[in-house]
Amino acid sequence: MPPFILIGGPTASGKTALAVTLARRIGGEIINADSMQLYRGLDILSAQPGEAERAGVPHHLFGVADPSERWSAGRWARAALDVAGSLRARGAPAIFAGGTGLYFKTLIDGIAPAPDIPANVRAEVSALEQSGSAALRAEAERLDAEGAGRIKPGDRQRLVRLIELVRTTGQPLSALHADTRPLIAPDSWTGFALRPDRDVLYARIEQRFDSMMEAGALAEARALHARGLDRQLPALKAVGVRPLLAHLDGELGLAEAVERAKTDSRRYAKRQFTWFANQHADWTRLDAPGHDENFARMIASLENMDTP
Repeated sequence: MPPFILIGGPTASGKTALAVTLARRIGGEIINADSMQLYRGLDILSAQPGEAERAGVPHHLFGVADPSERWSAGRWARAALDVAGSLRARGAPAIFAGGTGLYFKTLIDGIAPAPDIPANVRAEVSALEQSGSAALRAEAERLDAEGAGRIKPGDRQRLVRLIELVRTTGQPLSALHADTRPLIAPDSWTGFALRPDRDVLYARIEQRFDSMMEAGALAEARALHARGLDRQLPALKAVGVRPLLAHLDGELGLAEAVERAKTDSRRYAKRQFTWFANQHADWTRLDAPGHDENFARMIASLENMDTP
């Protein structure tokens, strides 16, 4: 059995339950691979597993960052590998579970070495960001037209990152990416992708958001709103947060905010389906209708593998 097991898939697809069941079976521990579950104060809105869901299994990198922070894929990877290294030293399998495809891609394909961004550069780019997406896009294209061309319209976070890196290093992203190597050895991991029926998943997403509201999601959004944080911070882009903040701003009624949050969640799930289908097509597909069937398929696949 490989020391690193990767479990990905769309939101609300059952990744947590599957990872916990596996961890209890093999003595593993779970490392968060969801970019929003990193942040404190988003326990409900990011669907962080509670104590009952964790079932006594150690979980790592959940709620470790303040919403005012910006965690990149590189920063997550460094923290995750630190945890994974300590688990491997103890002989415990590391189970990476989450829905952020870029995190998995960073692990298995690598990421360009990223320098620390000087405070003055970060402040300059932050000021530029306040001017809007058009200004960010123009500066990114001026500094690195090729790199900017690969960033989708509206993806301000990646535009900011490109500008910060090029201003810091004086090199285009292509030069930085040339030194990219996998962070975990190809023979040290295996990946599983949950592929539930879409209609069933979308219904589950809507039901789950109703449960989130009953559990206090609006109170979480209100606490964020009270802090007056920059709305472009990653934590404030968590699915469901923006509509609730708009409600608290007086721009939306609560019912409309909830419906928008559900729509955003379905759209996010659709993008996750596409990512895992395109980027991780070689992962074992877990598309059975029930948890037990998917777990049995996972165990059968793992038992057929050699430990490196």
